[in-house]
Amino acid sequence: MDTLTTIADGILTIEFNRPERKNAITNAMYLTVAEALRNAEQDTAVRAILITGKPEIFTAGNDLEDFLKNSAPVPGQAHEDRGVFQFMRALAASTKPVVASVSGAAIGIGTTMLMHCDLVYAADNAKFSLPFSQLGLCPEFASSLLLPQLAGFARAAEKLMLGEAFGAQEAFEMGLVAKVLPQEELRSFAHAQAAKLVALPAASIRATKALMKRVRTPQINETMAVENEKFFAMLQGAEAKEAFTAFFEKRKPDFTKFA
Repeated sequence: MDTLTTIADGILTIEFNRPERKNAITNAMYLTVAEALRNAEQDTAVRAILITGKPEIFTAGNDLEDFLKNSAPVPGQAHEDRGVFQFMRALAASTKPVVASVSGAAIGIGTTMLMHCDLVYAADNAKFSLPFSQLGLCPEFASSLLLPQLAGFARAAEKLMLGEAFGAQEAFEMGLVAKVLPQEELRSFAHAQAAKLVALPAASIRATKALMKRVRTPQINETMAVENEKFFAMLQGAEAKEAFTAFFEKRKPDFTKFA
């Protein structure tokens, strides 16, 4: 299974389990996770959610071949119905506390999803990147709103415009992660934090989360809608085509011919 979902002791654990492809996420994986998150909303046995990857890799982001195959316009199908957007909506709307355990690379949506988690912990080997501009695309998952709020405009502009990778300590300084731990301690620590949430009054935790997100929720939903529209328009554009062609041909893209 490319995605493992288990419920034990009040914790729904969602684990990316495709290490042979660097945990690159397919449409089917997005649908699996979205369904698990939606089911968790209705399941009183789930009091906390833990999202994790492997010690060597959190996720390389979208599986580009699968993503392009599932991104072509389909008559009668809105792009909001695709797996990636179902996942975005389900995670952003989760009323239960979400803990993320990040080890190794967290690329693209591997980083933007963290802005919708409540407690984010990173291993000292974690590397984050938002390479949307490098692919001829724009930010997604409300990152154009949330990252400036977290890190300030100047730092967010550097990460979103240049798309260069940054390490766990810088992510901590930016407010993207709450704590950096040795890799071998990360998973057990994150699980223990989720267990603490399980032991606390569920109504209190949900109310606290809702109050903290109350002002931002309409902004997040609006920003995601605008970003998604722009993202899919740019995905059909010449610059994105050049970026993806260069990626598959293992060469450096040439954007100088585009205005």
